[in-house]
Formats: sequence, structure tokens, C-alpha cells
Amino acid sequence: MSSNAPQQPVRDLRFFLTVPHACSYLAGREATTLFLDPQESHSQGVYDALALLGFRRSGRHLYRPHCEGCSACVSARIPVADFTPSRSQRRVRRRNADLSWSVRPALFDAEHYALYDRYIRTRHADGDMYPPSHEQYRTFLTLDEPYARLMEFRLGQRLLGVAAFDHLDHGLSAIYTFFDPDPEWNRRSLGTLAILSLVAHAQHLELPHLYLGYWIRECRKMAYKEAYQPLEILDGRHWRRMIATR
Repeated sequence: MSSNAPQQPVRDLRFFLTVPHACSYLAGREATTLFLDPQESHSQGVYDALALLGFRRSGRHLYRPHCEGCSACVSARIPVADFTPSRSQRRVRRRNADLSWSVRPALFDAEHYALYDRYIRTRHADGDMYPPSHEQYRTFLTLDEPYARLMEFRLGQRLLGVAAFDHLDHGLSAIYTFFDPDPEWNRRSLGTLAILSLVAHAQHLELPHLYLGYWIRECRKMAYKEAYQPLEILDGRHWRRMIATR
């Protein structure tokens, strides 16, 4: 199948716009979000079609930015068959050769939540996800759907990281990654490892893409996505290769 256009019509679905709110990525700007009506079908086919149009998932909500006069948020994905790891990414793989990873359903786990709680309190105490709570975690990262998955990273029995992702018909979609914030693990670059592992998992499943969410040129926090090459970005309704800058 082609992975550059939705395979299922989406014109009959119902959507809602949020009221303008402060942008989480660009200071001094307002954002508006387009949501699929929660009463609409969230079947695999609907999700697959909307993902090709730049929609993301947060909990049970499918959404994408819809900001008047601003198009800074650009959907990005890695064509995994053509992915070539950089020298630094190969070093990350070698440093973590002693870790194991496994995939499980996206259901609540107390061990996962304890790691998430420490990660948010240590790394993102100034963000809109602070303070963390069980309810926030459940509504954001747990979902009893066949496509929702969690990838665990362990050193022996010790949990070091969790990557939430979705298994779509045309690729994997990275949702969120959290990991042990203790400085002793910094050298392992666990966030990078999570993306590299999802690329490898997509390759193993013979899926063409890993969706990385939104890339924003003016946002330093989003710059890391440019390190994964080649990268494709959504230009209107079409995906095209982004010119490498590394």
C-alpha cells in the first residue's frame, strides 16, 4: 500500500477545535488544537488514515495543531529501510549492548509509574506535565487497544526506560519516552536509544516508517529529530524528504 495518502476517507468524521491557549513550544504564541470527536470511531483504520495526515495520539484523543497564521509544527517520520545511524548513534548502540528490551501492552504498571514520576519531577518540573499523578499517567500513556504498546529497557532486572508507541498499519508511532533521570545513566543517552530501538523494531516488523511527532524549526527541544536521517516531513498532504543538515 502507499504510505503517502490516507487509504480510508476521513471527510465524514467530526472534529472539534480547542479554544486558543498558550503554545507549549514557542514563547509568546497561542495554539489551537484540532481533535477527533471522542464519540467517533477510533478503529485502527481511522487512526491509520489520520496519522498519514499528521494526527497524533494522546491517551484516547487523536489530534493535530490547527493554529491560525502559524504552521510551525511539522509532522516528521523516519523511512526506516533507508535509515543510516550517525557515528554518535552507533556509539549509543554499543554503550547499551548490555541492555535488554521487550514489548508489552500499554496497561498500567506501578513500576513504570514510579519511573515516570521520578523522570517528570527531575527533568520536567517546569513543564505542563508537572506535578505527575496516577490519573495523569493513566490518561496519557495507558490504553487498552491492540495497537498501543510499551517498550521496556532493562539492565538485568532494573527498569531504566519505557517508550510508549503505537503499531499502525504503515509504521510505528512514537508517543512518549521516559527514563531513569539519575546522572549515572546520562552517558547511555536513553532517549536516543529508545528511538533507535523503535527503528529496529519497525524494521523487524517490516513496517516502512517510524513517526516522531512534530518537528519545529524554531524550537530547540525539537532539534534532536533532525539527527535521524533520512527524515520525511509532511508538506500539506504529501510527505517529502527533508534536506539533511548534519
